[in-house]
Amino acid sequence: MSLFGSQQKVFLRLLSVLRPHWHTDPSLPLRIQQEFAANRSFGSRDRKLYRELIYTTLRYLPWIEPLLDTDPARASTIVAWLAADLPATKAYRAGTCGDWPRCPASIASRAAHLHLDPSLLLPAWLARHCPAAGVAPDLDALHARAAVWLRLQTPDPAPVLAEFASLGWAARPAAVLPGALELLSDADITKTNSFLSGLVEVQDLGSQLILASAAIAPGGRWLDACAGAGGKALQLAAILGPNGHIDAYDIRASALKELQIRATRARLNQITILPATPTALYDGVLVDAPCSGTGTWRRSPHLKWTTTPAQVTAAAEQQLALLTQYAALVRPGGQLIYATCSLSHFENEDVIRAFLAANSSFVPELPASDRAFGFTADAATGGLTILPARHNTDGFFVATLRRQ
Repeated sequence: MSLFGSQQKVFLRLLSVLRPHWHTDPSLPLRIQQEFAANRSFGSRDRKLYRELIYTTLRYLPWIEPLLDTDPARASTIVAWLAADLPATKAYRAGTCGDWPRCPASIASRAAHLHLDPSLLLPAWLARHCPAAGVAPDLDALHARAAVWLRLQTPDPAPVLAEFASLGWAARPAAVLPGALELLSDADITKTNSFLSGLVEVQDLGSQLILASAAIAPGGRWLDACAGAGGKALQLAAILGPNGHIDAYDIRASALKELQIRATRARLNQITILPATPTALYDGVLVDAPCSGTGTWRRSPHLKWTTTPAQVTAAAEQQLALLTQYAALVRPGGQLIYATCSLSHFENEDVIRAFLAANSSFVPELPASDRAFGFTADAATGGLTILPARHNTDGFFVATLRRQ
């Protein structure tokens, strides 16, 4: 059997192991890691190849799954054709579908070549939640491999770019936001001096645009109420400057351990991790609420097939409760920023509308044109939906409210 035939056999075996779980298990990436760990013969290149093939399968599952029963060889060939052109996949793609025409960029063209229906690639219910997601260019963006975006934590990018260049890596600055870099090479930055010394952090550009959309004054005292691993807390510290302060809290105390590590690495001493629910008043409160994650589907494609409308509804109820709870901690004149990584209006504009209807002391604060980044804010809520295609990001929503 040829090398490519052996790799195809391993890939199909991995799919057969994962298949019973991909419609039900939201922690499928962990299961994938466990499968890789169980195969001790896998080297780094093997893991990269099979991970990309598995994730491509999940992105295009309605096209691939029916073929697994009738023509698994064709299924694996289509996956290879659709997979990103990476160093780890290049040889496999050439060996399995090298005589196929080059894979076109758009979903519509891919569907036409394969005689398949592009509308199958997203759950039918999403059309009611975010119509834009189902058409180009955002349909295309949601099926692309997620970009690797970095946020500089130094005003001088030269040392970071010099180190990347010495490693043969390509990077380019974001046109829309100073201090954001896209890493164009398939590389791991966590071993670099730039990362270990706190000069750079991994943070999706869309996530960076959330705080950049709000006119946050330096020097204030802020609460990050759902801080998690702390990416936005670190960014907020940079915005507030050395005279600002951030209290970071998350009901999942274990999630804050990563924030402590990152803050120490970045030498930030203006972040305090709270052990209990905060009660003080703040100049600003960020509620980066737990959500369905529909905006992250290109990064976590398995969530397309495990997320349900009922889960979205439950998330929206929790989000409104969190927003109401933490709004009480905003001083008069202060800001309340609500954010999700969801594209569903049920979790976004609808939550803000319900909150404003019950809290007349808050008013929407629409972003200035230079802080809308090419998007149009919703006039009633001030909400900004960050769609994936415009800036090659994940999908997000942000609304800034001001307490009168």
